[in-house]
Amino acid sequence: MPRAARLDIAGVLQHVIVRGIERRDIFLDTRDRQSFVDRFTELLVKMEMDCLAWALMSNHLHLLLRPSQTNLARFMRRLLTAHAVTFNLRHHRNGYLFQNRYKSIVCESPWGTLLRF
Repeated sequence: MPRAARLDIAGVLQHVIVRGIERRDIFLDTRDRQSFVDRFTELLVKMEMDCLAWALMSNHLHLLLRPSQTNLARFMRRLLTAHAVTFNLRHHRNGYLFQNRYKSIVCESPWGTLLRF
């Protein structure tokens, strides 16, 4: 059965969740985290994406993103691919780093309207 299409509309706030494959760590040390944050910051500016909150845990991460122009899928592909390549080279490993594709949840208010800040 094909995957369901994502709702990817400019201006819509989304909670994005990414998990390491087999719940393994995707950040082993401060250098991994800093590399990710640097790339993340650069892409936010370059691709005109707003980030309202983020949290990096050892084996997963949460992002609260609102795309203004570019789509979320392109942003996430660039971010996660770059992190996986850097991580694998640095730690002398190969293969997948992330489990499945990222999960995104559209944030809505209790009144049924989309949250806009």
